[in-house]
Amino acid sequence: MSQITTHILDTTRGKPAKNVPITLFAQQGSDWKEINGGVTNDDGRLPGLLAEGEVLPAGVYRMHFATSVYFKANNEEGFYPYVDIVFEIDASGTHYHIPLLLTAFGYSTYRGS
Repeated sequence: MSQITTHILDTTRGKPAKNVPITLFAQQGSDWKEINGGVTNDDGRLPGLLAEGEVLPAGVYRMHFATSVYFKANNEEGFYPYVDIVFEIDASGTHYHIPLLLTAFGYSTYRGS
């Protein structure tokens, strides 16, 4: 399993949000370096965000969810064209799960397991 995983649940529909582009960035000084990305599957997940066995160094990371793509595909106007979740990881190699609970006019997140 990837060290960092995510999934998106559309809480209005009670279903996973599929085909949402996600990009993972690492903070480097005042800049952000793109690490990897992809698109959520039918289960709202992005498997293989990192290569098998890849362990990221401690630092600050940002996951960019391009939510406008999802809302447009569902003929829905969303208030948030994207959601950026910024989080910090330690050097232990621990698994981090970053879920996004999404509606057209709100979102929330938490550290999952």
